[in-house]
Amino acid sequence: MTHDTNEEHTHYYSPDPGHTHDGHYVGPDFEGNIEDHPLWQRENVTLTSVGIDIGSAGTQILFSHLHLRRQSVDLSSRYLVVSRETWYESPVSLTPYESETLIDARALGEIVDNAYNEAKVNPNDIDTGVVILTGEALRRSNSERIGQILSEKCGELVCVAAGHHMEAMLAAHGSGAVEKSHDENERILNIDIGGGTTKLSVINKGIVQVTAALHIGGRLLAVDENGTLVRMEPAGQSHAKRAGLSLKLGDQVSSDDMMVIASSMTDDLIHALTDETVSEHTANLYLTDPIESFANIDSIVFSGGVSEFIYEREPRDFGDLGTYLGKAICESFAEAKVSWKINEDSQGIRATVLGASEYSTQLSGNTGFITDHAELLPRRNLQVVHTEFQFTESFDETALTDAINNTMQNFDLLGCEQDLVHSFHWEGHPDYKRVRAFANAIRQGLAERIDRNKPLFIILDADIALNLGRTLKEDLEINNPMMVIDGVALWNFDYIDLGRMREPSNTVPVMIKSLVFKDVSGDNKRFERLQSGQDE
Repeated sequence: MTHDTNEEHTHYYSPDPGHTHDGHYVGPDFEGNIEDHPLWQRENVTLTSVGIDIGSAGTQILFSHLHLRRQSVDLSSRYLVVSRETWYESPVSLTPYESETLIDARALGEIVDNAYNEAKVNPNDIDTGVVILTGEALRRSNSERIGQILSEKCGELVCVAAGHHMEAMLAAHGSGAVEKSHDENERILNIDIGGGTTKLSVINKGIVQVTAALHIGGRLLAVDENGTLVRMEPAGQSHAKRAGLSLKLGDQVSSDDMMVIASSMTDDLIHALTDETVSEHTANLYLTDPIESFANIDSIVFSGGVSEFIYEREPRDFGDLGTYLGKAICESFAEAKVSWKINEDSQGIRATVLGASEYSTQLSGNTGFITDHAELLPRRNLQVVHTEFQFTESFDETALTDAINNTMQNFDLLGCEQDLVHSFHWEGHPDYKRVRAFANAIRQGLAERIDRNKPLFIILDADIALNLGRTLKEDLEINNPMMVIDGVALWNFDYIDLGRMREPSNTVPVMIKSLVFKDVSGDNKRFERLQSGQDE
């Protein structure tokens, strides 16, 4: 999860040389930068992050330093991202396609290699990051394989993520809409218009409440310098048909034709945002479940490639619908078809990659229990198995055992060979009696895995990992390889990567990932119904 505290710092020097930013006293005799003091280093961690955004139209790479700080509340072991310093942004390159079904892997690799070379970064320098594939790039048959290869080659803990909801969330954070919503106590709609899709995020007081995606984008059609149609996605053909144009590759397409298609797309977007009920046509435009209501929106933030035309920052014409779509949207707002105020302050085309640079980075606290760092870390693609249970003050140990067993059975994981992460949300006092009952339930509920000497990965949100680990190891004499860490909240259907132990903070980076490539199955099926007139 991305944690934002809405603080922006580049340097972290304490005004009082005897105290850290968390108020921890380091002694009056310490001289030099506070960052060099061991206590400061235990409370503060800096990670080098990469965000690689492979979208419908553009590909870009961004490198950042993330500063995470331990919360100084009740001896918490939670670390939050308190600032980000972006120190290299690649040029935005057109995403290379080999054919209608394939991304050009070699050309894409050159774009990524060039960014690492220009930034003078070695993959070994990268602590965390994400490769995100979105829009029409995600529709190509080799997108998943390319994402996996890049995630393995671009750094220690770089994961791959994909999907419309994920991109909407990243764009909302990266555009600045979430921060603005929090700071100004507003309900904001972030509209991220890329090359192939438009992502919608409703944000209330800094919380992203709902996300969705529409098949509207600036590069669904493209022409060469002579006006010859050289690219046409299935959704682009559908939009052209709805605008009254029957097009095929090789046709001559005028500027007026492009404007007609862009205006039709804009009307579709306006209807999606303003109609009190979701019409059949609008529902077919959605690539996700529709957003039923946009009531009480205070303002809009645009992001994505087309936003550069809406905000009049990009003078160039790339031979696609982008410039026309930007113009049509501006005209619609000028005609008051939508009355919401437009916020000018947006990260624009950089929004998704900025959000990706912080995506899902968490640190476990320094109260963990790990039997052997070298044996257990790092690990990739661990499935999370979350047992839902209410930890009352005198909870029933047998009931917890049954809950663990039922969760394993429900997910058909009994006897499985893969490593799993077992997640729990602990509540209440960490007295020995309760922790021992918790440990007993784990011993009984996971007896089948323990008896096969499978490693135990247990992650908690509350700060009891050290006590629980010692109880499992020393009191119950469980000799399996074991890692129990805390300060991280997980749920079923999460997948995580675990990084190597960071010294001297004794923390473990945890990268929480979405179900990759799962919310885009059948991506064009709804929208292609337009071609047959089924929505009319």
